[in-house]
Amino acid sequence: MSKKERHILKSEQKALNINLNKKIYGTFAEIGAGQEVARNFFQAGAAAGTIAKTMSAYDKTYSDAIYGAEESGRYVCLSRLMKMLDHEYGLMEERLSEERPETKFFAFADTVAAINYKRTIKGNGWLGVRFQLHPDGPTNDLIIHTKMLDQNNHLQQEAIGILGVNMVYACFKLHDQIEEFVLSLIDGISGRVEIDMVRLVGPDFDEVDNRLLTFYLVKNNLTPVAIFNKDKQSTHASEFLWKKDLMVVRGHYRPPTRVTLDVFDSAFKQFVDEGDIEKENAELITEITLENLKLNGEISEKDFLERADTLCALGKNVIISDCQNHENLINYLADHRIGKLGLVIGVNELSEIIEEKYHNNQDGRLLVAFGQLFNRNIKVYVYPAYMEEGGPLINAKTLMVPDGIHFLYKHLIDAHQIVEIEDYNKELLKIFPWNVLEHIEHGDDEAWTPLLPEELVSLIKEKSLFNYASKPVHVS
Repeated sequence: MSKKERHILKSEQKALNINLNKKIYGTFAEIGAGQEVARNFFQAGAAAGTIAKTMSAYDKTYSDAIYGAEESGRYVCLSRLMKMLDHEYGLMEERLSEERPETKFFAFADTVAAINYKRTIKGNGWLGVRFQLHPDGPTNDLIIHTKMLDQNNHLQQEAIGILGVNMVYACFKLHDQIEEFVLSLIDGISGRVEIDMVRLVGPDFDEVDNRLLTFYLVKNNLTPVAIFNKDKQSTHASEFLWKKDLMVVRGHYRPPTRVTLDVFDSAFKQFVDEGDIEKENAELITEITLENLKLNGEISEKDFLERADTLCALGKNVIISDCQNHENLINYLADHRIGKLGLVIGVNELSEIIEEKYHNNQDGRLLVAFGQLFNRNIKVYVYPAYMEEGGPLINAKTLMVPDGIHFLYKHLIDAHQIVEIEDYNKELLKIFPWNVLEHIEHGDDEAWTPLLPEELVSLIKEKSLFNYASKPVHVS
């Protein structure tokens, strides 16, 4: 969907539209960054038709008395938001359901930490809406996480106010236009916030694939990085990566083959064994970039979901990113205080990265460019490959690099910041994904099924993934 084709309403228009609908009625509970969402609805006019109650409990003692204490000690977190929604919506039902049987109820809540004077807090928050689409109908939840980009507290508060209005409006007015729903969240605040998680769940949205919401966030530049888990639900790095050691495996995954499993197993074992890492505190996550999703210059939702289906079937959490450069991913993960980071790439991709950095940094910035990628907490694990069928096996140490960067590359090898994956299955390197894909398209089961994990073979056949048998070979 082109952003130019959209008719974008101002936040005042959205708030007034909701206020004038007598069947929509709810409460606002806001912790941090002021009462900005509720204020927008009050200022739009006719708020008495929409707002049952607004409140804010800034003091932790008061907040704990209402919503319960947080064991983690963190108040800007998903668990806090869910407690707020549970409490506030429960009160709505208890006190008003019999008096207003024709009403669609909602509860809006947020817990936000805006930028502080010393700028030790950058600004982020959790926001949610629990809402009904039909009077006396089931409830649904819209949950988002946002990072605020404005550089002063007042502007961040203002952005949160607009974002909250956009959320309530989207829930009631755009619930049947899912990509429009996602795009509308940053109406009026584009460039001022990043939304790196959207979760839309409930009986009215059973047919909505939350992995697509994650995809839309990245595709439409609402965030450079978003995550969904092996259960096909949108998730956030803070939910499962806080202070963990992380290995990220970037790939095309079209489709994952037995080589892919060997990459996962051999790289993760080496990652855990080489560092001072407890296996129970380490995570492996896969990454798909928008660039790797492009086919003939276009990005296909169908192709994205097919790759996502196979990775979820393998029990993997997935990062979808617009990070062609690893630095952007590293910067994103740094906000979540992960411990050690291992990046797994094929030797072909390593060659492309080195060539790109060398040719784009001929003005004396070469050391800086490589320093951004290779720091003391990051190690790049390189899986070997045959560059072409019948060619020599290339690994990190035998890779040819430009003469002008040879000294720096050797230093990274010697310092063990670039390391070879050692305990791999050499026989599997004879599997070439493009050949596998061709056999799948031709329906040549004897050729491709032995090359994939068993759990993916039936999945590909049942769902006709990757154009299965779409180009059968006719023998005359």
